[in-house]
Amino acid sequence: MFGTTLIRGLLLRPAPRPARDRARSGLLGAVIAFLGFLALFGAVKARHSEPIDLAITLRMQARRHPTLAELMEAVSWPGFPPQSRLIPPLMLAGLLALNLRVEAFFQLLAWGSGGLSELLKSYTQRARPLPEQVAVVVAPLGGTSFPSGHVLTYVGTYGFFAFLVHSLVRVGPLRRLAVGTLVLLLALVGPSRIYQGHHWPTDVAASYLLGTSYVIVLAALYRRVRHA
Repeated sequence: MFGTTLIRGLLLRPAPRPARDRARSGLLGAVIAFLGFLALFGAVKARHSEPIDLAITLRMQARRHPTLAELMEAVSWPGFPPQSRLIPPLMLAGLLALNLRVEAFFQLLAWGSGGLSELLKSYTQRARPLPEQVAVVVAPLGGTSFPSGHVLTYVGTYGFFAFLVHSLVRVGPLRRLAVGTLVLLLALVGPSRIYQGHHWPTDVAASYLLGTSYVIVLAALYRRVRHA
């Protein structure tokens, strides 16, 4: 108990009160991102995106280099089981150990973005890229392609965690290192899914848009609950 209190005192700061103007602009951004997702969803359902998807994928995969391939594999690794089922619970356990129950609850909701992906996949039923069309690393995956479960889960889980770190960690260098690492992971996971041939570019773009909208709304709810 004393150790937890000491860590909280040294590392954590009170959650900042939300500025009204910032909250409004954030929610506007969430609406814009969601509308962008709907536009891509409509294009995919109408099969209008297929030529550009194929062209972008082939261009990205043309850049073959062992180091790049290893980086893309490493970035995608946390999104595959069993690690994808272990890392988020460990994050929750860490928050609970610091007695951050509200934060742990919202982080659990952030992890739920993966369930949203599965729900959308069951409706769209888009086929994944095939080896005859593009290069597929290792073996073709099962299931459907739209949206990218990797990207949507990463943006939800690690994106919201980056928000918590930015909001709560007192030590500047530690805060910047942690947030920067998480943001870099988010930035690279989308290209990794295309590079490995597991998703089309519109799968990835749609997940970034929907995930961003989800995180913004979740962050706004968190601030409201924290300062109710």
